[in-house]
Amino acid sequence: MSSEVRSLPVDADAVSKTDANRILLIEDNDLNRQMLQDYIVFCGYQVLSIAGGSRFFEALADFQPQLILLDLRLPDIDGYTLLAQLKQKIGWQHIPVIIVSAFAFKADQQRALSLGARRYFVKPVNLNDLRQAIADELRGSTT
Repeated sequence: MSSEVRSLPVDADAVSKTDANRILLIEDNDLNRQMLQDYIVFCGYQVLSIAGGSRFFEALADFQPQLILLDLRLPDIDGYTLLAQLKQKIGWQHIPVIIVSAFAFKADQQRALSLGARRYFVKPVNLNDLRQAIADELRGSTT
């Protein structure tokens, strides 16, 4: 596996928005991003993964996800800042955000939840628990 960071192109026309729920994954670690993306696709969701926050709002506008999986430690901007900015945007405040982070301190979890995150998972993530949380959040966001 190459150490080069790659992300899927953000092309709204190339992605059918009606086939499955769309999940935006922001994770800078190549291996973690690929593993999470593969698992989420296996679970039947469409995924757009990006390696950093610089394309976050472009990806939101183009991909229009129903849920966001967000790492807090990113190379160009921290996830807390992205979360705070997202929750201030009128059209995107409603999108549920699940944090998937190596930050294991209670203070990190409380900060993320106070900024508007719906759930918080510490790496390594139990994939069954994550799958259930995604399903619960998506079910709640469509009612």
